[in-house]
Amino acid sequence: MLTLFLILYPALAATLILLFRGERVKQAALVAALVELVLAGFAFFSFQPDATSQFGFDYPWLGTLGIRFSAGIDGISVLLVLLTGLLVPFIILSTFNRSYERPSTFYALMLYMQAALVGVFTARDGFLFYLFFEAALIPIYFLAAMWGGENRIPVTFKFFVYTIFGSLFMLVALVYLYYQTPATGLIPHSAAIADFYKLKLTPEAQNWVFWAFFIAFAIKMPVFPFHTWQPDTYVESPTPATMLLAGIMLKMGVYGLIRFILPIVPLGVETWGKTAIILSVIGIIYGSIIAIRQRDMKRLIAYSSFSHVGLMAAGVFSQTETGMQGALVQMLAHGINVVGMFFVADIIFSRTNTRQLDQLGGITQTTPKLTVYFMIMLLGSVALPLTNGFIGEFLLLHGVFTYNHYLGLAAGFTIIFGAVYMLRMFQKSMFGPTSSRTESFADLTTSESWVFVPLVVMVFWIGIYPHTFLKVTEPAVANLMKYIGTTAVSMK
Repeated sequence: MLTLFLILYPALAATLILLFRGERVKQAALVAALVELVLAGFAFFSFQPDATSQFGFDYPWLGTLGIRFSAGIDGISVLLVLLTGLLVPFIILSTFNRSYERPSTFYALMLYMQAALVGVFTARDGFLFYLFFEAALIPIYFLAAMWGGENRIPVTFKFFVYTIFGSLFMLVALVYLYYQTPATGLIPHSAAIADFYKLKLTPEAQNWVFWAFFIAFAIKMPVFPFHTWQPDTYVESPTPATMLLAGIMLKMGVYGLIRFILPIVPLGVETWGKTAIILSVIGIIYGSIIAIRQRDMKRLIAYSSFSHVGLMAAGVFSQTETGMQGALVQMLAHGINVVGMFFVADIIFSRTNTRQLDQLGGITQTTPKLTVYFMIMLLGSVALPLTNGFIGEFLLLHGVFTYNHYLGLAAGFTIIFGAVYMLRMFQKSMFGPTSSRTESFADLTTSESWVFVPLVVMVFWIGIYPHTFLKVTEPAVANLMKYIGTTAVSMK
């Protein structure tokens, strides 16, 4: 029942917030998000590290069709539920020095999106997963279209078309899998994800199902060459929406690879997995090179996110326990780091009205607090040892290198390139002489500092003591990898 409350509570809170007016909207939204964080934290620390699904519920939805409203938290989803609960309150807190038109609608959409994201990460029914997968698109579309930049309409339209296009492929695959499940009694078929795992599909069927799912999830992450919607959408969206997109929403794609593709179509993965890894590695290198050339801070961070998610996808398709563990912990770490980096860019823009690196400089002279927090988030992003980014990237690169030495070596360039573009951004924005825009730059306010404090704590917690998180996911990952191996053998 805890999972049901985690899904319904943000949606109920969002509906109530629509009734609020004025400054009370921000405070009510923050309180609602903090309650969800407490619940997510309780679920994480109460979770028993094994391969079972816990805190679940199961009710008939379209009972005569075998489609159920069923969800639960297991070792694959628990870190993502924690991430969703953790980031949203601090994303909301980051807006306390900003004013948005129609604030009740703005904050309600953020909470509606949180409810949909938790639903995606906990759904145990294929069509329920699809429902939440699509539902998460609606709030972010309106956040970008209503509060975005000058080019928000064409950019959000492109984003919407891309994601809907990919989702149609996934829907076709889900319908096909549904009709492959055997009838039981009065129920013709089953949409339970666990029943999809039991299917013995032909190699030909697995190949096209693989691509149907992969296109849907590759667009969402995104993976090269399905990424062209991402940079413009990240730049044109209001920063809180960009934080939701990069911090949490793109994780739906990586999660989908783990939850659907690997266990359902293992022969398809054997045939096309290397192609997927090659595309991911191309994205790592391409995204990094483009990031190095960027002058806009927000666009630079967008391309860095594109590069990092390519490494996560490559780790998943390496089909190794270390690669899978790395993908899960890196989703948590990346969400924390990218939200912190986008918040830095937003703070700089709010004080200078520019994100262009050649118009900045000298900020560190008057901002000791911002300098320290910026550097910590940056070091986590470039995977410095003892920070959160190091743990995930080490495991991911180990997994890819185990799969193929040459691909692992190519993927390793993400560390070098990441250091280049991140340190370049820090140097050009924070060091050197001040410009006319930065000579009176003010340091962080109290509310801005409180956004960074928990993020910094998580950077060092994950980096210094990753066992807290890895021990929770390890049994489920080991069980999944064992299942994939035995299923692939039995299907041949």
